[in-house]
Amino acid sequence: MADQTRVVRDHVSRRDFLVVAAGTGAALGAGLLAGPAAASNKMSPRAMSYRPNPNGNQRCDNCANFLPPNACKLVDGAIAASGWCILYRSK
Repeated sequence: MADQTRVVRDHVSRRDFLVVAAGTGAALGAGLLAGPAAASNKMSPRAMSYRPNPNGNQRCDNCANFLPPNACKLVDGAIAASGWCILYRSK
């Protein structure tokens, strides 16, 4: 008699599928929220013709985009205070 009460499923119900799909979607969404920050919008030093020496009086340390001690709002990577690039904008 024990064999007669056992239920065998040959298919997955729509409800079970939706429950699993919702749980998987929630887990993936949580993983994306907890993941690393979005990619930077900064440009490469090479593309901006960055160089570690000034262009006359134009230097990174007197540029409006310079973030002390060695960063830039627009150019990726370490920036020398005495450097220069085509995005130079006086303070």
